[in-house]
Amino acid sequence: MGCKVLIVEDEAAISMPLRDRLESEGYEVGVAGDGLQGFAKASTGEWDLLILDLMLPGRDGLEVCRDLRGKGITTPVLMLTARDQTVDKVLGLKIGADDYLTKPFEMIELLARVEALLRRRPGQTPNATLYPIGDYVLDIRKQLLRKGGETTELSTQEFKLLKYLCEHKGEVLDRDELLDAVWGYDEVPYTRTVDVHIAWLRQKLGDSKSQKLIITIRGRGYKLEG
Repeated sequence: MGCKVLIVEDEAAISMPLRDRLESEGYEVGVAGDGLQGFAKASTGEWDLLILDLMLPGRDGLEVCRDLRGKGITTPVLMLTARDQTVDKVLGLKIGADDYLTKPFEMIELLARVEALLRRRPGQTPNATLYPIGDYVLDIRKQLLRKGGETTELSTQEFKLLKYLCEHKGEVLDRDELLDAVWGYDEVPYTRTVDVHIAWLRQKLGDSKSQKLIITIRGRGYKLEG
């Protein structure tokens, strides 16, 4: 049985295609068209993820999220916001939302956020096919980096390296571990190979100078933060 996702969104032009796509990906999906109905359904605690629009009739998304957390409902919340609602995004995260996505959004990015949130949930181990990395999404099935409607091809080793970093996001990985996991080397001392491929990945992620996504940990290795 797939994970259960509740969409609380008053615009049918958004909620219906989103429901159809999530169902095609194997999720069980429920829909609520306003904040009152959404709060009532989400309060059951039976959902694995809540996709919550910020601007809703009845009760807005901030109220719904705040009151769910007040009831002890810990369901992960992905909040949908308009492009000019920066203050509300910050407030939403402070009162318990787990992530947010700005409208209009690419469906593949939303799916990546959904998978990422479900991976954090205790006892949930969905097979990840999409990983968000900053403004990019790593598409496991097609071995591509996506940003909006644009795609960036990866070599086999670039893909394997980036996938391994995504699977261990936030962990410091030393060069020997990366060599063994990606290239299959046991005792080959060419750790420079890792450095070169990290540099190529940074260029493709637009991260070659700022290092906000792939972080160098001096004397230890690398860590993916984005």
